[in-house]
Amino acid sequence: MAQAALNAKAEELVLLDLRKLSFSFDFFLICSAGSDRRLQTVVEEMQEALSGNGVRAPRKEGRPEGGWVLVDFGSVVGHVFSPEARQFYQLERLWADAPRVRIPKN
Repeated sequence: MAQAALNAKAEELVLLDLRKLSFSFDFFLICSAGSDRRLQTVVEEMQEALSGNGVRAPRKEGRPEGGWVLVDFGSVVGHVFSPEARQFYQLERLWADAPRVRIPKN
């Protein structure tokens, strides 16, 4: 999912390991997109990449026009934000105790 987001030109990717902090999911991928269109592209790329591996997104919430889309793949949840919405929600701060996982660049 992280690689798909990078390929779609997502910005400021952060992968949080929540396995010791949450019973509902294992990882949060948080990233930003500078426009509604880019945000939609990032979401579509993540869904396409995972569906190619036999994984389907059971749930999607939010809208690009609203500045935020959540894509729930079960144990991994992707959050794609506009820069303004990301600043407002501050998920990295909310989950500050979660270790960050290094995301290799292409």
